[in-house]
Amino acid sequence: MIEDLRSAGLVGEGDVAFEPLTGGVSCDVWKVETPGGPIVVKRPLEQLRVAAEWHAPVERGTSEVRWLKRARGVDPRIAPEVLAELPTGHAFAMRFLPGCPVWKDELMAGHVDGAFAAQVGTGIAAVHAATAHNDGDRSDFPNDEMFRALRVDPFLLHVAAHDVELAPALTALAGDLASRKIALVHGDVSPKNILVGPDGPVFLDAECAVYGDPAFDLAFCTTHLLLKAVWSGDARLNEAAAALVGAYRAGIDWEIADDVLRRAGALTAALLIARVEGKSPAPYLTDHEHKRIVRDQARALLLGPAPLDALVAHWKRTLA
Repeated sequence: MIEDLRSAGLVGEGDVAFEPLTGGVSCDVWKVETPGGPIVVKRPLEQLRVAAEWHAPVERGTSEVRWLKRARGVDPRIAPEVLAELPTGHAFAMRFLPGCPVWKDELMAGHVDGAFAAQVGTGIAAVHAATAHNDGDRSDFPNDEMFRALRVDPFLLHVAAHDVELAPALTALAGDLASRKIALVHGDVSPKNILVGPDGPVFLDAECAVYGDPAFDLAFCTTHLLLKAVWSGDARLNEAAAALVGAYRAGIDWEIADDVLRRAGALTAALLIARVEGKSPAPYLTDHEHKRIVRDQARALLLGPAPLDALVAHWKRTLA
């Protein structure tokens, strides 16, 4: 890895210190000091750091680089600059952004900003709008197998295999995701993968990127806000979710907005149950009552889907 960085002209001949960064389950990440300033080096893992057996192709590192570059082409403020692709293990180096807290950390600390949530929705929609029905983007992201390994199997089909009642709905959603080729999807729009930058959100960790259904990104991020609303009991997180959905809706110009929100509502219900019953449960949702609140609502919504804006408006943080 050090020789790769030297070959890329990022570090000199002296000692190179790798400072591990934490937070992810799917990759090794280090901060490295260089003569040109700090950089981040990221290398994907074949076996993810979860209790269940969960393998994924390491080639996703290349796809992440492509997404970051494409997103910067839409708006250079919304993704970090890629400095070099490295030949070892599909690793790459990108610019380190100092002074930008992780949005998840801000939310967990009680710093809920609805205006920032709206900016997240606007940023996601901008990438979707710029790439919708684009044959070039579709050919650049032929990552259906990778998306299935990282998202469809562990989140939808894993639950379907263990829940007879929900299996038909989850299997149908998985099939629909596989068939829709509409826009470039990030695949992991989570607060832990968003920095609070000086000019708005900065999106990271696009290793699940695929040309598919943009409703997935909207659903994935909304799911995290609703889970945190239950965990914290903070009504502002419901409001932030509504702001995100509203701002995203305003940016939809590639199809009928109601159709996107309908699909996103069904996907959000599926992802909510997956974060309780799937291969990657939400690590902070440890209280049995919190799990019950999420599970009961998610099951009802999966069996009787609602558009995402209606789902968010009626989401309960307690079933008392």
